[in-house]
Amino acid sequence: MTTTPQTPEPAPGGQAPRRARRADARRNEQALLDAAAAVFVTHGVDAPVRLVAAEAGVGMGTIYRHFPTRPELVVAVYRHQVEALAEAGPALLAEEADPGQALRRWAAGFVEFLVTKHGLAGVLGADEGAGALHRYFVERLAPVCDALLDAAVGPLESGRVPGVMLMRGIGNLSIGGRDGTGYDAARMADLLVSGVLARGSARDAEPGAEPG
Repeated sequence: MTTTPQTPEPAPGGQAPRRARRADARRNEQALLDAAAAVFVTHGVDAPVRLVAAEAGVGMGTIYRHFPTRPELVVAVYRHQVEALAEAGPALLAEEADPGQALRRWAAGFVEFLVTKHGLAGVLGADEGAGALHRYFVERLAPVCDALLDAAVGPLESGRVPGVMLMRGIGNLSIGGRDGTGYDAARMADLLVSGVLARGSARDAEPGAEPG
């Protein structure tokens, strides 16, 4: 008599449990990075690791298991924030009826990122790839900023400011954002964005201008 082979039962500790463990590890790491980013924005990248652990609600040993050195933690937070900003651009355009408001909100998040970024070189040192990280963030975020400007102001061919130029301007305005003098980098960046939007509106109002 021919018998039908039985499908073997998955062994305990097989692929599914491993995938679940990896997913849990990724979620835990993302939570640590969110906590570290919040601490770095408030206290700078030289903040004690115990503050990150307290923000995340974990022990310091958990931080060091994921990120054995401070430079590793700082770089991971940096990349985490860049990816969050890259994803925020399309999300804000989908969420906001006014693309100008989407640009304003993205610029505010960019300022928060830059306030953290200004301490990066001091932590990594000149020989630790700070230049490569800077190129990575420009190449990743400039197209996002351009897409926001396209929606809010018009295409580059219409004469609007390039995304990388707006990012550089916001970057310059963000210097000194945590120097204790009361300087409001976010407010200054918003004024810059207001100027970009106003210039686009004025251009659209010119006789013979193509409708946006």
